[in-house]
Amino acid sequence: MFYGGFMAEKKIEAASYLIFIVSLGLIGTCILMGIPLYLGFAGAVAFTSAVLVRKGHNPRALAGMIISGIKGCSKLIVIILLTGITVSIWLSSGIVPTLIFYGFEYIKHINYVLACFIVTAAVAVVMGTSVGTISTVGIALIGIGKGFEIPAHILLGAIISGSFFADRFSPLSGIVNLVLKTIDLKYREYLKSMMETLIPSAIIAGAIYYFIGKNYMSISNPERIAAFQQNISSAFVINPAVLLIPVIVITMSVCGINPIINMSIGVFGGSLISIFMQKRTVSEVFRFILSGYKSTAGIGELDEILRGGGMQSMFELLLILMGAVALSSLLEGAHMIYPIIERFTRNIKTKASMIFRTTVFSSFFSIVTCDQVVGIILLGKFLKNKFEDLGINRVKLARTMADSGTSVAPIIPWNVNSIFIVAITGISASQYIPYSVLCYILPLITMLSGLFKEKNSVVSSAPKLNSD
Repeated sequence: MFYGGFMAEKKIEAASYLIFIVSLGLIGTCILMGIPLYLGFAGAVAFTSAVLVRKGHNPRALAGMIISGIKGCSKLIVIILLTGITVSIWLSSGIVPTLIFYGFEYIKHINYVLACFIVTAAVAVVMGTSVGTISTVGIALIGIGKGFEIPAHILLGAIISGSFFADRFSPLSGIVNLVLKTIDLKYREYLKSMMETLIPSAIIAGAIYYFIGKNYMSISNPERIAAFQQNISSAFVINPAVLLIPVIVITMSVCGINPIINMSIGVFGGSLISIFMQKRTVSEVFRFILSGYKSTAGIGELDEILRGGGMQSMFELLLILMGAVALSSLLEGAHMIYPIIERFTRNIKTKASMIFRTTVFSSFFSIVTCDQVVGIILLGKFLKNKFEDLGINRVKLARTMADSGTSVAPIIPWNVNSIFIVAITGISASQYIPYSVLCYILPLITMLSGLFKEKNSVVSSAPKLNSD
């Protein structure tokens, strides 16, 4: 019986590896050929289903697994759609332009490279989207940087480090909410743990950007900043009172209020400001909600920068998410992933070793799947019980994944995040990667934190992974 069980497990493990290889091949082909990534996931789901049917699984049961998994993410789907709506409404209402306006006022008094890091980090947390921040504020900062004669790739590295604050702890971020949903955490718990590694990493990154920026402080161009501020103030009513909306949303998130309620309040408040302060019509606001915001100020540079968001911009992300959920639901429901996870976590003797391996594995998923979504779903679902079995609070699993798999995404040239960044900036990944320092400092800080904080925590026996 032992031999038969062993051989059955080996067959499951071999099938799992086959599914992983083919799935990654399909996803990688989509990236290389410029094919929409969700088609790669659709192919992976179809291949996985075919393999499982050949192994005796009922097709109707497999369909039930997929439907159940997607239903379980219904809240997240609403949050992602609200994220797109929030970006467009906060652009049209002047909330983001006001942040940019006052951010530029602050820029006049410190070195520009450090300012890019700080300003984009602040805007990213408010907007809840890293790529949205890069494609709005980031483009503006690079444009202004031309007046400082600072190499664009250096600025982009600092901007990426700041922008991906959104995917670390912004309560409006789809990635953050995916982590919280997958691991069953409250935002308040997650935020407290995240600060333990993010603060020292941000300080180190800030110090590096300060010393880089010192070389360019003597050639700053305040006239260019003043001109850009003038353009913003001519296109929008700039009033610091509008910043009450993001303050309220973030405060409610920290207090543990439902993110859907928070974001809906943010959208409603922003819509009212758009209509009554910025003089948008109701039909315009609805168009922004559906299709995104596009500035029509007639100022070329400003019109290029202040655009984005909308429900439509989130559709491809939703298809990718549903593909990843469908694939992970099949693997989970058919118990195909457990032998691999067992091999991965076998013979772990310390909590530090568990955190180290999770950091490596999470980064590996971002590298081979070209996106951080799959790694979050698979690792989050399959390791949260393992962490608890080993006596590690599962909030550390969320932090470890965010500090590793999510952090390295923009510095992997074939990752969808990097491809998007290159497309909108025209700056190659090889140029900006050395300056995206927070993206590789965070995984190192996480591993060091696990090593020193958990070094004396020995696991007497590692129980088998619960497959329920």
